[in-house]
Amino acid sequence: MTQRPSPSGNLPTARELEVYAAGAPSGPRLLLPAGSEALAMLVRRGFQPTVAPLDLPFPADLESEAAEKLAEQLGHYSFRLFLRGAILRHGSFSPTEATRYVGAAQAAKTAETLVELGLAEREDGGRYRLRYPAHNFGGTLEWYVARELRGRLGFDVAVGVKFHAPEVGGDLDVVAAAEGRLLYLEMKSSPPKHLASDEVGAFFRRVRALRPHLAIFVMDTALRLSDKVLPLLQAELSTQPPPPPRRVVREVWALTPHLYVVNARQDLMGNIATAIAEGLRALSPPAP
Repeated sequence: MTQRPSPSGNLPTARELEVYAAGAPSGPRLLLPAGSEALAMLVRRGFQPTVAPLDLPFPADLESEAAEKLAEQLGHYSFRLFLRGAILRHGSFSPTEATRYVGAAQAAKTAETLVELGLAEREDGGRYRLRYPAHNFGGTLEWYVARELRGRLGFDVAVGVKFHAPEVGGDLDVVAAAEGRLLYLEMKSSPPKHLASDEVGAFFRRVRALRPHLAIFVMDTALRLSDKVLPLLQAELSTQPPPPPRRVVREVWALTPHLYVVNARQDLMGNIATAIAEGLRALSPPAP
């Protein structure tokens, strides 16, 4: 608190300091989010997090049975690619316009799956339109991964979190808490060629401000990470030259014992779970 000068121009007396302090407004109150350990861990770190609605191509309050069916489909990489393509059409689309990674018959079948799930409706000429337009696939990916972390691994999870750290931009895509540990996942739904160094730098600024126990950089792609993604991340490590990345399995990489990079090859959630298990073991005391 800045000392106010006394009427005599000298330093304020003890009584004047007490009177001034008694009349000063109280500071902002940190409100503990009810029922969310993940958000509470952010508050304990000095942040006042808020949660923004996700940009989704379906209602956020999707009923449990419909949500389960959607999550089951989102477990398939081809379905995620198709839905991402349908979202990017921003309007009417034919099945083959939504994806070029499967044949016409499979694309038509996937479009009908969207209709069955209540996400799309048929139009004339064999075309379709999403019932709940979204801007991009990122919110859906966050929703899916958060739901699986909660259901498969028992994490308390929050998504789309703004933690308002000074001079640190962007949101925390997924934060999760379990065993007294805080996990932060950065989700990328675009291919590696679209990843820019400023995005990676922003991710590291968030990690350094948040100080989670584990951080995972998730690329929803089947393409290998060693060509572009790993070098971009290594360039931002505080230790230079950086230590060589360690392949855990497939495209699950450890840059440090507490920082991991994964892609979607074979199974996105399986790779994330592998990175979490590896990171939690690294946090444990040495074996006797």
